[in-house]
Amino acid sequence: MRLAPPVVNRVYTMRKLLFSLTKKDFKIVTFCTGGPGGQHQNSNQNGVRITHIASGAFGEGREFRSQAQNKKAALERMANSITFKHWHKAEVSRRLGQLVDVEKAVEAAMDEKNLRIETYKGISD
Repeated sequence: MRLAPPVVNRVYTMRKLLFSLTKKDFKIVTFCTGGPGGQHQNSNQNGVRITHIASGAFGEGREFRSQAQNKKAALERMANSITFKHWHKAEVSRRLGQLVDVEKAVEAAMDEKNLRIETYKGISD
């Protein structure tokens, strides 16, 4: 005897898209990978280096014979880099308006009336 699978009620929430990245946001450079692998690696530009312009994060792929596979590997490395993750977190915060509050708090803390400047005597030139 077969039992019917349980009915699961799924609730989907709509998320608002904050921003998207396009090819214009990246610098993609191809190069000859070189090294062992013979003539194929030395004559074809299969290596790929992807740089995210805004954050400076980059990823490089050179282990596959295919440029498409190396491009995918480079994009994954770039997206998983600490530099890109920090940029992404800051960008999301800025878009949601949270970073503005932090910037205002820092500006208030750096106001002249909140700073104490001490000069040291005894240091000779």
